[in-house]
Amino acid sequence: MNRRILSITTIGTLVASLALVGCNKTDQQGAGTPSGTMTPRVEPQSTTGADAATSMERAKDATASATAKMGDKVDDAMITVSVKTELAKDASLSALSINVDTAEGRVALKGSAPTATAKAQATTLAQNVKGVVSVDNQLMIKQ
Repeated sequence: MNRRILSITTIGTLVASLALVGCNKTDQQGAGTPSGTMTPRVEPQSTTGADAATSMERAKDATASATAKMGDKVDDAMITVSVKTELAKDASLSALSINVDTAEGRVALKGSAPTATAKAQATTLAQNVKGVVSVDNQLMIKQ
């Protein structure tokens, strides 16, 4: 009985392997097909463990890269919110009249400040926020 199950399993595995090899071929027709029909294109698939491991590693790297990019966007948004919060806490500055843009940790302050001292204070507040790499203070002093 055990031999029969083993034989059936072996035959099933052999049939599945042959089916995968048959699916591994790409369609070469493409240009010779009539204009009204679509010819499906089957991409080659990995048939060895090494190819599968390589594919998994590539997928892992792509996922890590996408996650890092998304993490950078979240970090920039958090920096922007933190800088705006710090500006709002300062009585000499109007957070509503200051636009804060952040890209890769670089903060740009645009808008107006009431005095030169307030403008300098805005730079100091932004520089003290965690994650800020640099501050480009483009604030104009209101007359």
